[in-house]
Amino acid sequence: MRKMLLSFKPEVYEKIKSGEKIFEHRRNFPDEPIMAYMYVSSPVKAVTGIVYLGKQTLLRLIKKYHVDIISIGNGTASKETEMFTAETIKEADHPVYYMVVSEAGASVYSASKLAATELPDLDLTLRSAVSIARRLQDPLAELVKIEPKAIGVGQYQHDMPQKKLGETLDGVVEDCVNSVGADLNTASPALLSRVSGLNATVCKNIVAYREENGAFTSRAELKKVPKLGPKAFEQCAGFLRVPESRNPLDNTGVHPESYKSAKELLGLLEYSDKEIKSGNFSDIQQRVKANGTKSLADVLGIGLPTLDDIVKELSKPGRDPRDELPAPMLRSDILDIKDLKEGMELKGTVRNVIDFGAFVDIGVHQDGLVHISQICDKYIKHPSEVLKVGDVVNVKVLSVDPEKNRISLTMKF
Repeated sequence: MRKMLLSFKPEVYEKIKSGEKIFEHRRNFPDEPIMAYMYVSSPVKAVTGIVYLGKQTLLRLIKKYHVDIISIGNGTASKETEMFTAETIKEADHPVYYMVVSEAGASVYSASKLAATELPDLDLTLRSAVSIARRLQDPLAELVKIEPKAIGVGQYQHDMPQKKLGETLDGVVEDCVNSVGADLNTASPALLSRVSGLNATVCKNIVAYREENGAFTSRAELKKVPKLGPKAFEQCAGFLRVPESRNPLDNTGVHPESYKSAKELLGLLEYSDKEIKSGNFSDIQQRVKANGTKSLADVLGIGLPTLDDIVKELSKPGRDPRDELPAPMLRSDILDIKDLKEGMELKGTVRNVIDFGAFVDIGVHQDGLVHISQICDKYIKHPSEVLKVGDVVNVKVLSVDPEKNRISLTMKF
């Protein structure tokens, strides 16, 4: 059994002894099993206890909390943690998967006032861990809590005019939130603050109203929120979703101003009251085509773009545009470089994009390189024209050199 020394300040050790502190987060996770001596620093300067760490600790937590997926940050010792996790979950009593996520900005969040408000009982390292876990549950809802510049947007970001950069990045984040929409009954103040027309005070009032009166039952109920005036309602209503509403339009991107046109459209397309109440408009595209898009727009007195937007939203009430993206890659095992054979086809995640190619994580300790000449058939000046970090891609193994830990991949097949 390996042995190691864990050093604690006296005040931290007292919290451990009293049960107030029950977690200790360290970046480097040694091989297990480990016998760790608890050393208390000055003025005690003594070993005061022994703890045992290893697979069994993780397996016990998995069983106790019915864990089915583990989120691993891509920072320091990420690969070592991934290997330890992959080896451990094989012994779990139920299927468990893991995924490596970006931890960019997690430390910035952990030291923020918002983190202190949300997680007042946790120290900085555990707040970072919570942020990394949430990024797997709902990346957008978590990343909006972090200053966009802290996420890392390129090696030249510090050479840009910082005010202009901040305004541009804030605009991009706001566009993303408005495109996806926010659930009025679950969104945090941080997420709501990125919705057009809402300021920090109104966001807090929305959450306070929700906690006091229960879930919103319609978009119209928003008008009861203090300091949310008609103009703010007009700006934000179309971006807020209410899945619990009896009106199916409240769970779409259709703005309340267009409800009248949307209801008239459903009448013209001969939808029954039962179909309207159930929100089942899966064949609306076909019905619109059969009646003629131009003629329907003329009858309703609206433009073609507005009609197209209404039809698109009604065809999939509650639609989340992210559902159309490739599904995240959940892993339950890790390959060894010796398991790779020339010609093997694998799915991987782009980890880094550089001038001469891209490094792709295919579940092996060493990422594989897709040279710029192997990315696509057409000529490109830089891999970033085609790929970005986080893309899920299909690759084929060109060659493997276990001695030099090199893997050559291609996307041309």
